[in-house]
Amino acid sequence: MFGSSKRQAFRPTAYGNSRRRRGIPRWLVLLLTGIVLGAGGLLFLQKSYGPTRLTVEQSEQLHYDLNSANMDKQRLQSQLNQQTQELKDALARIQSQESELQRQQQEIDRLNSDVALFVETAPPDPRGTSPGIRAVSFNFANGQLDYHILVMQDPDKVKPFTGEVTLVAAGRYSNGRNANEELPPFPISLDRYTHLQGTVEVPEGFTPREVTIQIRSEGSDRVVAMRVIRVPR
Repeated sequence: MFGSSKRQAFRPTAYGNSRRRRGIPRWLVLLLTGIVLGAGGLLFLQKSYGPTRLTVEQSEQLHYDLNSANMDKQRLQSQLNQQTQELKDALARIQSQESELQRQQQEIDRLNSDVALFVETAPPDPRGTSPGIRAVSFNFANGQLDYHILVMQDPDKVKPFTGEVTLVAAGRYSNGRNANEELPPFPISLDRYTHLQGTVEVPEGFTPREVTIQIRSEGSDRVVAMRVIRVPR
């Protein structure tokens, strides 16, 4: 009765005021903590076990080396293409040359066959010697005497023969004097046959009318074959 007359405020519950000061939710704290730990772990793994990160200079050098390698690759590919084409061209030339060689070999075989037939049918030396002078052709012009001489050995007397051919020309000088002139000799070598062809100089002002062909073996003065042929005018 004698206490304070001040009334106490009404409280809706027996536990007092239900409103509390709000803090950070626990789930959010856990989430942030997981993110931080995960990022830190990822950085650790990358630094410890991942590839090394390049510096700016290293990255530029890598790009430069890569471009150089690409340029070298293109250059080498171009050289390879060029050499491949050159190889194809060389193979084509070789095939063409082989075909031409075969054609020429066939022509040579035909000519050899013709020559063999000619050799067998050539008229014998009138003197019957072996080697013998089977055919002769002379032509005189401009102070030079052109000669074609076929010398052969008989089939049963074939052996290597070497010697010297001398031409003795009988004719007249421009002043009317008759003379015999021995022309410069030339060598001869044959097995079955040989064809001598060439030109010899005659003395100035001299015109040959006929030529005596003399063949001597090497190291001997004995004439083994001889024939007299008129020079056509």
